[in-house]
Amino acid sequence: MAKKSDQNAPKGGKGQSGKGGGQGAGASAEPPPKYEREAPPRLRQRYLDEVKAKLTEEFGYDNVMKVPTLSKVTVNMGLGRAVANPKLLENGFEELRVITGQAPVLCNAKRDIAGFKLRRHHKIGVMVTLRRERMWEFLDRLINIALPRVRDFRGVSAKAFDGRGNFNLGIREQIIFPEIDYDAIDSIKGMNVTIVTSATSDAEGRALLKHLGMPFRQAGGAQGAQAA
Repeated sequence: MAKKSDQNAPKGGKGQSGKGGGQGAGASAEPPPKYEREAPPRLRQRYLDEVKAKLTEEFGYDNVMKVPTLSKVTVNMGLGRAVANPKLLENGFEELRVITGQAPVLCNAKRDIAGFKLRRHHKIGVMVTLRRERMWEFLDRLINIALPRVRDFRGVSAKAFDGRGNFNLGIREQIIFPEIDYDAIDSIKGMNVTIVTSATSDAEGRALLKHLGMPFRQAGGAQGAQAA
């Protein structure tokens, strides 16, 4: 028994003074404090306080779970020119990260296209999917800050729905977002914003976005110059 204890003693001491000591020091380091929101997103609070009641009255829902809401917002930026200029992809990645507050993912080509000198798996775009708080905050900034900055803006098309209550918005210039420094960009880039809702029809989806403040173009009005 004494011999066995002698063999175990050096191992324990070595573990404490060697790797064990290093691991203990690392574990004692406190993680950075987690960001806590002082208040819920402004647009989400408006949806809970006002929009749900208006939709229920307008469509006569008999169950609160039937009231449509936002599911997610997808923002993608096509960068086909990045095949010849890889730097364009890096700048587009950083610009979309600044605009949305979330790191995008790189999108690869799915097939070879000889006419565009495009090979399969080439990186040709960036995309980000926003949910929960970031989704509401991005949509709030898009509706109330970015779209009014569009040159000769006359509203967005009310016909850009897919038949299931989801809305697609094309933006021609990323500089409408105040987070982008005009003097620091290398080129003008467009992007597509897809707002996915739980609505079952275009009428419900259109009413939801209208009550949230989406500036739809009046019937017969002039078209916007930079957003469609």
